[in-house]
Formats: sequence, C-alpha cells, structure tokens
Amino acid sequence: MKMLRFRSPSIRSLDQEVLCTIRLLDDSEISCSIQRDTKGQFLLDHVCNHYNLLEKDYFGIRYVDPEKQRHWLEPNKPVVRQMKSAQQPYTMCFRMKFYPNEPMKIKEELTRYLLYLQLKRDIYHGRLLCPFAEAAYLGACIIQAELGDYDPEEHPSDYISDFKLFPKQSLKLERKIMEIHKNELRGQSAASAELNMLQRAHSLETYGVDPHPCKDFTGSTAFLGFTATGFVVFQGNKRIHLLKWVDVSKLKFEGKTFYVIGIQKEKKLVLTFHTSTPAACKHLWKCGVENQAFYKCAKSSQIKTVSSSNIFFKGSRFRYSGRVAKEVIEASSKIQREPPEVRRAQFGQSRSFNSLSHKNLIMNMEPLVPALPSTNEYEETATDNGVIAVKDSVPLSPLKPSAASTVTSQQGTEGGNSALSNDLQPPRVSMETSNLRPQSPKAEDDMQEDDEASGPLTISELVYSPCASMLPTPVDDSQGGVDLLFSSPVQSPARLLRELHADPDIQAQLEAERERDRAYERTRLAARSRMGGALTSSLRLLSSNERVNACVLSVARFIAVVMGVLLVTVPTLLLLLESDIDVSFLHEIRQTPEFEQFHYEYYCPFRRWILCKISMAMENLWSD
Repeated sequence: MKMLRFRSPSIRSLDQEVLCTIRLLDDSEISCSIQRDTKGQFLLDHVCNHYNLLEKDYFGIRYVDPEKQRHWLEPNKPVVRQMKSAQQPYTMCFRMKFYPNEPMKIKEELTRYLLYLQLKRDIYHGRLLCPFAEAAYLGACIIQAELGDYDPEEHPSDYISDFKLFPKQSLKLERKIMEIHKNELRGQSAASAELNMLQRAHSLETYGVDPHPCKDFTGSTAFLGFTATGFVVFQGNKRIHLLKWVDVSKLKFEGKTFYVIGIQKEKKLVLTFHTSTPAACKHLWKCGVENQAFYKCAKSSQIKTVSSSNIFFKGSRFRYSGRVAKEVIEASSKIQREPPEVRRAQFGQSRSFNSLSHKNLIMNMEPLVPALPSTNEYEETATDNGVIAVKDSVPLSPLKPSAASTVTSQQGTEGGNSALSNDLQPPRVSMETSNLRPQSPKAEDDMQEDDEASGPLTISELVYSPCASMLPTPVDDSQGGVDLLFSSPVQSPARLLRELHADPDIQAQLEAERERDRAYERTRLAARSRMGGALTSSLRLLSSNERVNACVLSVARFIAVVMGVLLVTVPTLLLLLESDIDVSFLHEIRQTPEFEQFHYEYYCPFRRWILCKISMAMENLWSD
C-alpha cells in the first residue's frame, strides 16, 4: 500500500507568490511578486533600484490595513505578516518618511526631485500650511518646473486654473502665481525651480509634518507631528507646543492615550492626548520613536529598544532599524558617480493637472480628495468672508477653549457638521497679507524659535486642517471629517455640565453612581485604616511626590534584582562548598586556587563563627 504524504500548510504557503503594487510619488505604479517570507526591505530596495536612488534612507513604504489605519512597512519583518488580512494584490505607496532638515545637503538631483513631488502632495492635501505670499511663490515654482518660462502665445489668461495646486485656490491667488511666474522665475530650469521651492517650503512651520489627529484633555481637536526639530502640536492656527528632541525624555502610550514626557524651562512636562483607536495610538508612538532616533542620535549604534511602559515585561517594544540623519548626510557626501537621469512627469501626468481629480483609485491606496469646484465659482469677496469666519472659530487659548468655541462645537455635534466641518475642511488660501511672517535670516529664525519654543506661536492666518482622507487614519471628508474618528470623544467640562442640567435622567444616574463610588471609597478607607494608618500615610506621602515615588520604584527594582541574584548564587555556593557531589565541572572549580583560598580563609572561619553562635544560643535556651 502506497502512503500519501501531505505537505504542511506552512511549507506549502512558502511557495505561493504574492503580487504587490506600489504607487510612486508621481502616481505611476510598479508591480512585483514576492514570497510569503520576503521582508519589507526587499520592496524598498526594489523601488529604489527602479529609480536608481542611493539616498534612500529618507523614504519608506506605507500601506493601509482593512481598518483604514496607516502603517509604515517595517524593513526587517515579512511583508505578509505585516499586511495581515489585507486583500491581494497588496497595494502600497512609496512616500517620504523622514524629511531632510536641510534640503541643500541632499547630494543628488533625483532625491531633491522626489522631495519636491512629496511637498507637492503635502500642499495639495493641506498638510503643508501656506500663507498667501508663501502659497503664491510655491505655486509659481511648481508652474515653472512643470511648464517652463511663461509664453503669452501658449499660455492663455487662465492657464493656472488647469492646475489644482491647493485644496481651494481663488482667482486672486491664481493671478499672484501668474505674476510671479511671469516676472520672477523667468529663465529658471526645472531643477532650479524645484530647489527654490524646497528652500522656501523648508522655512514653513508645518514642513515635514505628518499630522496625527488627537483630542486634548479639553476635548478639542489637535494635530500632532514630528519634525527634525522635535515634537509639535497644532491647534487652530497656532503651534501650541514645540518640544525639541533633546528635551523629550520619553514617549509612551496606554490604550488610546499618548504621553509625551519632557523638560521645559527646567520643569517636568507631561502632555497627554487621546487618539481614536489603540492602533492609531500605537502608530503615533512608533512614528515618534523612529523620528526621535533618526534626528536625535549621532550614530545608529546609539539607538536603543524602547518600551511603551516602565514595568518589566509589559507593553510594546520597538526599535528603529536604519541609519540616522547624520550618517545619511555623511554617506551622501561620499557619493561619487554620474548623476542619474531624472525622468520628470510630463504635463497632464501630474497630480496637479485637473484631469486627475476624477481618477478612480484602488481602495488600499491613498485616496484623492473629492473633485473641487472650479475656481471661477469662487469670488474674492466670498473667500475673504470665509477666512474671517475661520478666524472667529479659532479658540484664543489652546488649553482653555472659550465659551464661544465650546458652543460652536456643541452646535456642530448636534446639528450635523455645520460648525465642525468648517474647522475640518481643507485650508483655504487667505486674501490677506498683513499678518504674514517676514522672511528672516537663519540666525534670527533660530533665536526666534528659542524664544517662542515654550509658548503658543501663530503660524498663519489659516486654520491647520489637513485633508481628513490623508490622515494616518483616513476618513471621508463628507462623512464628518476628523471628528468621525472619535466615536466617543472626550467631552469638555462646560459641555458636560450643560448636558447634566438639560437631562434629569442623566443627572439622577450620575448622582447614583457618585453615591456608590463614595460608599465604596469609605469602605476601602476604613479597611486601610484598620490595617495600619501609619503605613498608609507614609505611602500617600511617597505617592504625592513624583520624584520620591520614582526613587522608591527604582530601589524596589534594585532590591528585586539583588534578591534574584542571591537566590541563584547562594544555593550554587552551598552546592560547591558543602556537597560531596563529584561532578566534573564542580571538581574543576574546587581545584582552582581562588576557590581554595576563599574556602579556607573566608568560608571556614565564617562557618565556625556561625556554629559557635548557634551553640551559645542553644546553651542559653536550655539553661533558661
């Protein structure tokens, strides 16, 4: 009888190939087949080989899981394990992961061109906030790079409207872009125009920010990001926090809560934010750990494995695997080869072109925003009124929202998306230029940044509201925008009080819960007092002081480690000194001169002294 042999599922699955489609920065696509044990570094190398790209440490591959949560593909883990239950073929996007702190230090034109494509996407989706003057200059650089010099015979009066450069662009902005394109950028090549755009975009506060939507402790929406400088928080039209990497001591998360622990003005600072899901919070934490390691460390050998918790064997552990910024710059300076050919996208193939607004996209890809109305439908007066309305809706204080803003948020929640959608729409280019931040030299910028790092800073007359479909947890703007991510938002105290007075049933229910909590607290305190009032008071005193509490925790850990070492070493010594077990390795240890010296000079006298004390104690006991 012939025996049938079946291959195990794990071995059979290794032979199956998986098709991967990677969408590039110019919206073109490349495909490849991988094995089920292929790691993420293979896909990144495949794209870089397609471009002939050497400065590849700035880039990464991003994908979206079935729960619409974005992730960066980890290079040292198998692709199939990371994609989990995603539908095949896998669809991913090649994106800029770490923005260069100084674009001028990029060695090759190809790398600068890819950074230029990424910044074009950031502008289009509202991630790179542009005041009016900056928006006009950046738009003119894009037009110069795409079309070249202005030619009145080829370019009609409304040729700028063929390009969708911003989420909503007005006629006045298009005229300003046309003016700069005609007069200031004439004669510049595509590479020069792109370099000018990089230099101007680099000076903006939101350069390199991948915004993560969160809620602060008041329930207000804030956007968290990581840059080459440090950890930043945007709310409304203000940058309310800038914590430099040297001042960030720890990043951690628990469930949906994200903590940033640092030092500001020689005082400990703890910032707390709430995300929509635990997966979004973990993704935010991993992005922070990677950015801190990339920009802060001087060498990759200094990177350590980071834990999300202070307790042993608890929480997630993660380590950034790759070169740091300083090593990347040093490696770039040593590149010696003929510059590779840069294949720029032709007019009509770029995302800026109007026809791409109606392109159908695959679900796993980064979706485009819905098709925007024509700029001819926007009048200058309507745009100005819209900017004024946005300004009025911005809370004056980032930590304590005003009553007007709270009422506005309540009306937006109860009546659909009326007020909140205004704050969450893609940013509108303002017609006012009086509040623009003047362009200053680098030294003055550094001094100003040091002075304003600890306090709120108005970055623009616009509200920072990136397109909700481009956030790390993308949603449809027409279905509620960012607030749709928070199914159970953190309510502000003022709104909670209004709800309590408005609904007597809720008020009675909460009063009953409070009474049960008070009864339970009284019982617990009584039990504690019976067990020992002095011990309880001392523990409370220690827990009230965070520094003392940390010291006590460190001492407890040290004692636990010492006890563990003693539990191992003491039985081993007794086994060597007192037992007669004749084992080869024990016999070799006993024959060493060091062991013999320890045995006769220290252990034997100590044992005689212990036996003498025991005998004296026994004699006294029997005599009594």
